[in-house]
Order: sequence, then structure tokens, then C-alpha cells
Amino acid sequence: MSPRSASVNEELRRRSRERLLQASLELVGERGYDATTLADIADRAGSARGLVSYYFPGKRQLVQSAVHRLMHRTLEEALERAPRTEDGRERMARAIDAILGLARDRTVLMRQHMAGLLDTEGFVQCPEQRRLAELLRETVVRHGSRDVDVDYPMMRSLLMGAVFAMVLPNVPMSFATMRAELFRRYGLDWELGVPPDGEAPGGTCETDLSRYFATGTRPGEQPRPGVRPKQPGAQSK
Repeated sequence: MSPRSASVNEELRRRSRERLLQASLELVGERGYDATTLADIADRAGSARGLVSYYFPGKRQLVQSAVHRLMHRTLEEALERAPRTEDGRERMARAIDAILGLARDRTVLMRQHMAGLLDTEGFVQCPEQRRLAELLRETVVRHGSRDVDVDYPMMRSLLMGAVFAMVLPNVPMSFATMRAELFRRYGLDWELGVPPDGEAPGGTCETDLSRYFATGTRPGEQPRPGVRPKQPGAQSK
């Protein structure tokens, strides 16, 4: 058997990383952060334990990168869903609803994410975090910011504060309350985005996270346990 090419090896490494990200979200969402070990994540991903350390320094970095992926893909879908629009006010409303919706629908994951950000190391600088920052910054620009270097950090801080208030144990603020406050701050009509009594196309909180991760298999590669390989001709969402 001839050795695999560099491009094939790179693709396999990329998919291994994707599986680890997906597995960490699934397990932390199911069990919580403290009850999830790196060995558990590696087992769910169908990877060797040592491979986790190859991609990520530790569990906190892995989980934070995974949640950033969930956030930026959720935000991306919200901004680009039909009917697509360039209207800055509608896009700002969609962005707010997407992030607050994660706090409402995936409370365990978002609570852990906020706790991780309070660590002395703060944000994990990774491709997932950078993509999320790009999308939020672009949203601020399209909303009409005259000083994006001031307005983008302010929007990020307001969203983080709202999420923190919603995931706080025992005394959480409601989605509607935090949405009303942010919509007032940005001068948005309540009917924009996805109001609490409405529903985004495709629903609000699916349990299957696979569409956020490129975890398909190549011919001859074993699929991750519990995940069926894509059928020929299947369309990715």
C-alpha cells in the first residue's frame, strides 16, 4: 500500500480535530463540564487520548473552541438565512437573537463558556473565536457604526453581560427581558429578528450538532461511533 499523500493526511487531521470539537459539545451538554474528561471526549470522537493533546493544550481550551464554533456557526446561519438581507437593523436583531437563543437553549454549554472566560487566560485565540469576532464586528459595521473600534467591543460586552444574566443559576433573567434591553439599546423594533413568540426557519434548538462540523469519512476510514457516514449525493446543510 502506497503512503498517503500530504493532502490526505492533512484532511484526516482536520476531521479528527472536528470530531473532538463536536464530541466535547455533545458530552459537556449531556453531563456538564466537570463530569466530562478528555478520555471521554476522545472515546466519543473515536480518537486516541494522546491526539487530544496534539490539537489542544487542555480541556478548557478544547471546550472553549468548541463553543466558539457553535456560536459562530449559529450566528452565521441566523445572518444568512432566507430571506437574506443587507439591512443593518435586521442583521443586528438576528445577531442578538442568535446569541441570546444559545443562552436560552444551551444553558449548560453557555454557562461553562462564561465561567471559562473568567479564567485568568480569558479568550482562547483560535480560528473559531476569530470567526465569531469577524461576524460580530461586521454586524456592527452594517448597523451603521461610525467608530467600530469602540462600538464592536461594546456590543461584545453587552452580549456577554446578557448571556451571563441568562445563565446565572437560581436567578436567571429571561430571554424576553434581555432582548428588550438590547433592542432598546440599538433602536430595534420588536418585530425584527425572531421575536419570542416566533420561530426561526428550521426550529430553534436542534440536538444534532453535526452540521456545524466537517466530520464525514473518506473511503476506507472508519466512521466515528454513532455517526453514519454521508450517503453519495447527500447535500450538506
